[in-house]
Amino acid sequence: MGTSTGHVLAGDGTQISYRTTESPGDNSPVVVLIHGWAQSSRSWGDVLVDELSKDFRVIAIDLRGHGDSSVPAEGHLTADDFGGDIAAVLSAEVAGEQPVFLLGWSYGGLVIGDYLKYRAQGASPAAGNLAGLILVDAITSMGRGEAGGRVGPAMRAALPAAYSEDPAVATAALQSFADALVPAQQGPLAQQFLGTSLTVPPAVRAGLFGRTASYDDLFAGFGGAVMVIHGTSDTVVDISCAQHVQTLVPNTVTRYWDGAGHAPFVEDPPRFAAQVREFVSATAGALR
Repeated sequence: MGTSTGHVLAGDGTQISYRTTESPGDNSPVVVLIHGWAQSSRSWGDVLVDELSKDFRVIAIDLRGHGDSSVPAEGHLTADDFGGDIAAVLSAEVAGEQPVFLLGWSYGGLVIGDYLKYRAQGASPAAGNLAGLILVDAITSMGRGEAGGRVGPAMRAALPAAYSEDPAVATAALQSFADALVPAQQGPLAQQFLGTSLTVPPAVRAGLFGRTASYDDLFAGFGGAVMVIHGTSDTVVDISCAQHVQTLVPNTVTRYWDGAGHAPFVEDPPRFAAQVREFVSATAGALR
């Protein structure tokens, strides 16, 4: 199924771009894909989007400063900014009480926390029925001592060089980071991820790590269903982040991929789609 492109203006005037598929049926669940640090909506790959679009409407967002979204003014990489961006896209694309599932990969998990905070503040009317959260090799908090924000050796090795303004320094660091995202035999895909990272301005790459966030209470208090998918060999986000979510939400659905790295959806898109489909269908079905 093909995708179309949409755009909304955030509260600060930043244009947020996204790709979306058509709804396969009346009141079909909406799955919102939120990519990670220095990546884009293209990171998910066409195979995964096509698989999910058979049963759900898919919206793949470009975070501000990434992909086709515009680069925000200085100082506009805050929790309120990211939370407001998700709210703006949902308001533009989701009608009535459609069940909504936010799927966040890596830094996208933190952006889900930003949206939960924005929503709790009542900053704008909530669009749709937020039925579930899917956290894929994700962080849920950021800052010293935050159990939901522990990164792995590949991420630590890449920073701070990955947001250097010196092209040689940044490229070397981002290449090592891209290599940690995909299996060793997928060299062309690693180059694609590297190229995407290089299109994100250094100030944006740095700005995403220039804040703190503590969202344990929001995730623990979320009333919908929660699923975590995490590769046991992830060297970007420590597996303890997924285990921490389990302590916050006792009924978390867990899918640990033995031997998988940071992006299981590129290692086996059909398997990943099947696990997401099972969770979303079961959760949405219980709402009827």
